[in-house]
Amino acid sequence: MTTADAADARYKWIALSNTTLGVLIVTINSSILMIALPDIFRGLQMNPVAPGNTSYLLWLMMGYLVVTAVLVVSFGRLGDMFGRVRMYNLGFLIFTISSILLSITWMTGAAGALWLILMRVVQGVGGALLMANSSAIITDAFPANQRGLALGLNQVAGIAGSFIGLVVGGLLAPLEWHLVFLVSVPVSLFGTVWAYHKLIDTGLRRPGGIDWWGNVTFGIGLIAILVGITYGIQPYGTHMMGWTNPWVLTGLIGGALLLVLFTWIETRVEHPMFHVDLFRIRAFTAGNIAALLAALGRGGLMFILIIWLQGIWLPRHGYSFESTPLWAGIFMLPMTLGFLIAGPVSGFLSDRYGARLFATTGMIVASLSFWWLAAMSVNFTYPAFATALFLNGVGMGLFASPNRAAIMNSLPPHRRGVGSGMSATFQNAAMVLSIGIFFSLMITGLSRSLPSAMVAGLTAHSVPSAIAHALAALPPVAVLFASLLGYNPISSLLGPQVLHALPASDAAYLTGHSFFPALISPPFHQGLVVAFGFAIAACLVAAAASLLRGRRYIHQDDEVADEADAAREDVMSEAADR
Repeated sequence: MTTADAADARYKWIALSNTTLGVLIVTINSSILMIALPDIFRGLQMNPVAPGNTSYLLWLMMGYLVVTAVLVVSFGRLGDMFGRVRMYNLGFLIFTISSILLSITWMTGAAGALWLILMRVVQGVGGALLMANSSAIITDAFPANQRGLALGLNQVAGIAGSFIGLVVGGLLAPLEWHLVFLVSVPVSLFGTVWAYHKLIDTGLRRPGGIDWWGNVTFGIGLIAILVGITYGIQPYGTHMMGWTNPWVLTGLIGGALLLVLFTWIETRVEHPMFHVDLFRIRAFTAGNIAALLAALGRGGLMFILIIWLQGIWLPRHGYSFESTPLWAGIFMLPMTLGFLIAGPVSGFLSDRYGARLFATTGMIVASLSFWWLAAMSVNFTYPAFATALFLNGVGMGLFASPNRAAIMNSLPPHRRGVGSGMSATFQNAAMVLSIGIFFSLMITGLSRSLPSAMVAGLTAHSVPSAIAHALAALPPVAVLFASLLGYNPISSLLGPQVLHALPASDAAYLTGHSFFPALISPPFHQGLVVAFGFAIAACLVAAAASLLRGRRYIHQDDEVADEADAAREDVMSEAADR
């Protein structure tokens, strides 16, 4: 083995380790606020479920996802032009600085909430740079027969991070809410220094102009759609949701038209941001369709499971509402375990046998797990619930690693950055879209029977009829958010003044562990069945798309491959000499 070969063998594991750390910290921060939000808003001295504060709540949760979804393609293209490692390192630096600024937040009220939202947006910029270039850096560093394992480990870390974030947020926020942001600082600082010292660009660069019109139409169009979805699940006037809001309709329709215009522009500019010609590659197209549908099925699942556990199951089994956020994260760990087991194994095997069998089987297994969850009683036995979650994790793990490797293997070397960014855009946008779909389905299910059930339940326990009807007229989204945040929903809705006026026994029952879970269980189950039915359909279509991807395909372009190999050997030789 030559010195350059030895350096090459060492470097690929350095590249995998650092990019996996980067993806892990990005995905941990995508979910860490979900459990920590009650303590954050208490620190800000705000009530997140108050009508005027719902937007702050939503943007703290979803602003980070929206930014990463919009920017990954542009940042992937910049990586192809100026160096993937250079863009990746910049992402780690931005992520570190924004994490520091988040952790030193000193303001309260609306000003504090706006500062957190702004810094989360900046953090999302850093996260987009990391996500857009990590897969391309791994693909450059590993030979084709090892990419499935390498990309599988990276993908496993990414999805596992979204569940780790739940537990970390639940542990740190009750101690001090600033720790939720501070915990990322030493990790991202270490990753930044490590990346700047050890990562080197081994990929092929193709300088070119920046597609300004493409960037503008794509960015504004996608932002308009994702913002429309965000406000569509909020109440509007007398409507339970905002889908009839003129501004929401303008965002959705206008955004869709801009994306159509963007597609037309990309077929006519010399240096397009979004390489539409990549969709001529069957493995790339089928893999991205499957990934989009899998993300649609998986994206809103976390929210639904948290509401199910925090609002119904955990209180029924004696857990206080205040402790349910942490325990919800802990009780969802079987899903992470299933993914951690299946992801690396399927990635390793797909290097030898191809992606189609594993990815297709994974989506079928995931659809079966959704069917099992939909058929389950709302007051389930935990071993059955944990097994269904484990099965879902196994299915998603079987799918994610081989599918990601197949997508990256199908790309020509000089298009890996933009191709990785395109793939990440589909998945990130699907996550936001999925949350909107799942919430809408749940709210529709709740709005049918929750108001009448609430009036009957409250009036039976001495709540005046006028107050009971007023509470029943509140949008169900308030109930969902209260459950999601681990608040006692009835206590939050009635308020201390009304509760003090009730007989002590009635007040204790209404705010206890039994009333709200029993009240919400029947309408919640109706919405649950519809939401999981959608997830089943999405996974089955993803399985069909995966089946149609064709046999194992690795892009072969002799001229580009030779150029890439020569550039790679030069870089590794220089690194070995140093």
